[in-house]
Amino acid sequence: MLDHYVHTLPNGIKILFKYAPFAVTHCCFVLNSGARDEQPQKEGLAHFIEHLLFKETERRSTTQILNRLELVGADLNAYTTKEYTCIHASLLQQHLERAIDLFEDILFHSTFPDDEMDKERGVILDEIASYLDQPEEAIQDDFEELLFKDHPLGNNILGTPASVAALNTHDIKEFIKANYATSEMVFAVFGNYDFKRIIKLAEKYFGGVPANYAKKHRNIPQQNTGTYLSLAKPISQTHCIIGSQAYSSSHQNKNGLLLVNNLLGGMGMSSRLNLEIREKYGIAYTIESNYTPLTDTGIFSVYFGTDAEKADKAAKLVHKELKKLRDNKLGVLQLQQAKQKFIGQIALAEENRMGLIISMAKSLLDFDCIDTLEDVFAKINAVTAEQVLELSNEIFDTNRLMTLVFEPK
Repeated sequence: MLDHYVHTLPNGIKILFKYAPFAVTHCCFVLNSGARDEQPQKEGLAHFIEHLLFKETERRSTTQILNRLELVGADLNAYTTKEYTCIHASLLQQHLERAIDLFEDILFHSTFPDDEMDKERGVILDEIASYLDQPEEAIQDDFEELLFKDHPLGNNILGTPASVAALNTHDIKEFIKANYATSEMVFAVFGNYDFKRIIKLAEKYFGGVPANYAKKHRNIPQQNTGTYLSLAKPISQTHCIIGSQAYSSSHQNKNGLLLVNNLLGGMGMSSRLNLEIREKYGIAYTIESNYTPLTDTGIFSVYFGTDAEKADKAAKLVHKELKKLRDNKLGVLQLQQAKQKFIGQIALAEENRMGLIISMAKSLLDFDCIDTLEDVFAKINAVTAEQVLELSNEIFDTNRLMTLVFEPK
């Protein structure tokens, strides 16, 4: 049974609606535009624009923009990833039109004044400095730079101090013109409304936006071979990431790798890495694995932080667990338990309503369709032990695994 509705405006903007009988509404506007779409020497531009959208528009000051929703107790925020820009708000049901009005204003009528650009430039430079002070965060960015060498996917979303300092109004307008295609936008609402009401509001505020069907040309990254890199940093612990490029969001093995990642080092205390490295040996406080599928590639990684003298043993134990998955096919019970655990976690994640509606909007952008929860469960249940063994030997191949270590000076 369909649990959502989709309508496309004549200018190409898609409207997504999911009904929920709650007093609080969650809505978002997602654009298929992110850091990987930046030109050389313009790193950080997508994120810079996201910040500036909350400054001045043709009819609102910065204060008026911030007060528009906060004065009615709503929560307004935004973020940029390698592939998306997202503005989102949570608010009481009766204030939805306020949010739609504001979204339209900041997305299509921002003026990007020089004084606000200079202020926000300073904020982002502070953000970059703050990030570098957190090795567990900084190592993720440095690992992606290693993984996607000489490709935009390897660039830091925040940019560099030099690139951010050089960004100007012309850069902003050129980026928006090239990347803010109406055919690559989704406005989504999760709340207690009639769908006809949502369409009427969307037509009122977004219907007049000029159509822009600019085609995006993204370069597919090359597969880099395994590398080991150790960097000395002014830190007290050793931080390490081991990983490789992985499957794209449309790859047939995506669901299998999602399942394996959850089994290996996903949520909860019963993951293989947590049981082996933290519980059995008491080595690392934080040990986790992550798999992020992108439109034409993916990122798989294992991260841990530990005392310098324990780091080598922790790394060996990680490789031991990866080897187990390469060498041994999962038993019937092991596979069934892994599926039950993962399916249960996905069901619980549905309680994060904002996360759910944003995920649905991205799916609509990428695939022009949205799987129901039953579809998702069926795909996970269809994963076989043979598939798990095959993908483990591909993704965890020692010849393609990259390792980045931050060591104390």
